[in-house]
Amino acid sequence: MLRKQLKRFEAFLFLLKSILSNRQFLYVSCVLVGISSALAVIVLKTFAHSVFRFANYIDGILHLPYSNSILPIFGILLTAFVVKKFLDGSIEKGTSQIMIAVANKSGIMPKKQMYAQIVTSSLTVGLGGSAGLESPITITGAAFGSNYAQKYRLNYKDRTLLLACGVAAGIAAAFNAPIAGVLFSIEVILADMSVTAFIPIMISAATGALVSKVILKEGILLSFKNQLTFDYHNIPYYIILGILAGLVSVYHARSFRKVEHFFGKSKSTTYKKALVGATALAILIFFFPTLFGEGYESIKTLSSANPGVLLENTILDEHKSNQWILLFFIGLTLMIKSIATGLTLGSGGNGGNFAPSLFVGSYLGFFVAQFFRLTGIDRDLPISNFSVVGMAGVLSGLFHSPLTAIFLIAEITGGYGLMVPLLIVSSISFAISKNLEGHSMDIKNLANTGTVFTSDKDKNILSSIELSKLIRTDFVPIKSSSKLDEVVKLLSETKLSVFPVVNEQDSFVGVIHFDSIRHIIFNSFQVKYSLLSDIIERPSATISYDEVMETVIEKFETSNAKQLFVLKDNKCLGYVTKVDILDTYREKLKSFRIE
Repeated sequence: MLRKQLKRFEAFLFLLKSILSNRQFLYVSCVLVGISSALAVIVLKTFAHSVFRFANYIDGILHLPYSNSILPIFGILLTAFVVKKFLDGSIEKGTSQIMIAVANKSGIMPKKQMYAQIVTSSLTVGLGGSAGLESPITITGAAFGSNYAQKYRLNYKDRTLLLACGVAAGIAAAFNAPIAGVLFSIEVILADMSVTAFIPIMISAATGALVSKVILKEGILLSFKNQLTFDYHNIPYYIILGILAGLVSVYHARSFRKVEHFFGKSKSTTYKKALVGATALAILIFFFPTLFGEGYESIKTLSSANPGVLLENTILDEHKSNQWILLFFIGLTLMIKSIATGLTLGSGGNGGNFAPSLFVGSYLGFFVAQFFRLTGIDRDLPISNFSVVGMAGVLSGLFHSPLTAIFLIAEITGGYGLMVPLLIVSSISFAISKNLEGHSMDIKNLANTGTVFTSDKDKNILSSIELSKLIRTDFVPIKSSSKLDEVVKLLSETKLSVFPVVNEQDSFVGVIHFDSIRHIIFNSFQVKYSLLSDIIERPSATISYDEVMETVIEKFETSNAKQLFVLKDNKCLGYVTKVDILDTYREKLKSFRIE
């Protein structure tokens, strides 16, 4: 019955597509993608919040040091089971997968991403894994947009635009922050777009936020009721917070990668790896219970009048009124969060670093303000303000997205009273992080391999050009054992000016340039008494078959050559011309701009 209704709805949309203009149908589409993304957010958030409440309820009954620290073990093992049995043994994590789709795959994402992220992240984070749901949410939204566009045969521009609409709607619904959703799509996902592309993205973000507002309970969302105001006397402390946020961002990114790479290099079986990592995570959660799940509840608690409740049901329960012990606990927790997130994702769980960045930033802001208060340097620093602004600082530093960070925090606080400190802290953190880490944590590994650079339009376009499709095979190889008069005869029969020389095993030896030997071939005496080896040159550069296009362009520039031969296992496959690459680049450029 449901399938029949879906078929009818699809037929109705095809009818709409035939009646409406392309732009009008795009507006309808971005609303539908926004609704789909928002519903995915509601499922994820509701499940994770329900499990968190259940865990706290059990702790309240047992009165033990966070007895539910064992739940993440089940969550990560279940995630590993689902991935291995139902998802072909692999699942893409992190927003970098969206960037790859935009830069290298014409905005096409696999269908399984429409449900795989929801299922696996629900099990991981919902059962206490120390990660966030926003990354799975954005991937799911992007998959909805991409597959919707494929279903209704939209072109590359519209497909990529709807992918971004799904991302914007997901972020907007997760935080009830439509402006942040729009900015995240533009700042992180799309490297280049025109003003007209804002409209569909804004419609999707507004739709996602509206659906979330109507259906999702307000207590599940990260929001702050108190109106926060700015005192310019606190600017020096905000500058200190910005510097620390930048340094902590770099520390978090590097620590997380080390833990994740440790599991990536492990040769253990899937389940053994999951068990080891989840057990280590359970131990951390036992001693630092606020590491359980997304951590949004503890962020709200930090901004409350009694943050000492974070020590309840822990081994430090009896010291919850001691402000110095609480400060020590907060500081240690924010440093360990990166390890907990690395254990969660590296061992086989699914999630992201968006929520952990807000968690760390909030704890850092609290730590800075409370430290200055306890030491008597300034007893009037507003802890709530620093906790909130700290979130923007670390988010900006980790994802290199200062605008998203600024407006996300402005929206979830219900006003723009902290705009000045948000600008100060986010910009300082971004500058420090950008200087120490050239790429955001989500694309660091990809950038190191030259796979994708979504923050650089030119590199995006170059990375989307396939070298194999530009290789010309109309070349004539010359055997190194050939006589020079045979080469002269060959030159008279072809219009080519450069020839590869190969040995008896067809391995590449060098090249012969017609222009270089012109003075020889037109002199019969020199032709008769010259050897082929005398005119063979080592090329200024050659190209490997699997080489990225950016380095290919660099070789053309440094060698000043018009064509370069392509080698695989030292065998000549053909040649590539600079003209062909530039022509392809220009064609790509026309279709790459989102309008």
